[in-house]
Amino acid sequence: MPHFQNFLRAGHSPTLFAAFVYFSFSCCIWVLNGAMAPFIGETFDLSPAQKGLMLSVPIIAGALMRFPLGVLAQYIGRKKATLVEMGLIAVAMLFGFFFVHTFNDLLAMGVLLGIAGASFGVALSLGSGWYPPQHKGLAMGLVGAGNIGTAVSVLVAPPLAAWLGWQAVYAVAAGAIAIPMVVMIVFAKEPPDVDAHASLREHVACLFEKDGWAFSLIYGVTFGGFIGLTTFLPSYYYDQFGVSKVQAGQLTMLAAFMAAAVRVAGGWVSDRWGGVNTLTIVLCVVAVCLGGVGFASSSLVLTTLILMVCFAALGAGNGALFQLVPLRWPTTTAVAGSMIGEIGALGGGLVPNAMGLSKQYLGTYAGGFVLFAVLAVIMLGVMRVMQIRWTRTWAEKGGRARTTAPVAHSPRTMPRRKRA
Repeated sequence: MPHFQNFLRAGHSPTLFAAFVYFSFSCCIWVLNGAMAPFIGETFDLSPAQKGLMLSVPIIAGALMRFPLGVLAQYIGRKKATLVEMGLIAVAMLFGFFFVHTFNDLLAMGVLLGIAGASFGVALSLGSGWYPPQHKGLAMGLVGAGNIGTAVSVLVAPPLAAWLGWQAVYAVAAGAIAIPMVVMIVFAKEPPDVDAHASLREHVACLFEKDGWAFSLIYGVTFGGFIGLTTFLPSYYYDQFGVSKVQAGQLTMLAAFMAAAVRVAGGWVSDRWGGVNTLTIVLCVVAVCLGGVGFASSSLVLTTLILMVCFAALGAGNGALFQLVPLRWPTTTAVAGSMIGEIGALGGGLVPNAMGLSKQYLGTYAGGFVLFAVLAVIMLGVMRVMQIRWTRTWAEKGGRARTTAPVAHSPRTMPRRKRA
């Protein structure tokens, strides 16, 4: 408790709270189609491949919108950018209520749901911007716990869809977005951690660096796996085990809640133990669990337990990776976080497609789970190679924050060794 009180005093807790609420509601809306997939699939009589496409569109659209929102936030301010985005979300939800009548309309709605998915980088940068480097992992973990919005969505949306009809849920979401808008206006204060004189080229420098791509690919497994599986699992439970549409959402909620809860712990542990060390354990657990789910598809209880462990690891991994981002890009965290979030979330778009194609052409979902397990192993190898340079330049051993003056952050600007 004394440590947590010191943490709160080190920054601006009302802004942290506002960022959490904003991100929670955004995540809730982003996965609405996944939460209601059993209802939507029944309405349009979708094949497994069509379901996979329908579920992947919001994820991919949200990923592609993250970087532009991050750039906008860098110039008009993160608080203003969140308000602009939430206004657009309300309009998008009204489109879903009034104009979705065909499968093509449904795909268009998926693109609009992506607006909510764009919130990630700005939310984390806004919430953590008031905190010093040694506390940013915990701050980002607390904001990132807004992933719990996905659990709320898969828990609440199916009963609402059964009661009001699935399109009416969009109208409910349009009204609900007013809550985080009011919280943002009242509580949030723009952080000072931006270099106002930096050029656009300096802001987007992370796009041209190996570290940025390494972080993005790792995040494609941790967050991509989380959001892709959360979107897909209601359909998986409904098709694989024959549970009701509402029960499918409840089972998915158990896993999604684990990821959101453990994300905070992932950031906190990484502040002390190091993000690299934490991610090493995370990727090993994810690979084992996803492989296990692929071969445990006949047992509902065992599948659910393994998925809960897997999601806990994914949540910790998300917190660990974003403990490292502000250490690597301290003055352009919003843009770097949005870029990494954009590329990484694209990995989530692969999950529903891989699952749908595996089911349609192989007759089982196991191929999709095993594929993602293999990707986790590959990313573990990439990180272990890259971390050798990271801990010599901008991070302490294991990925902790440096307690001394940091070395220049761009590899191009590192001093050259004198020749003998």
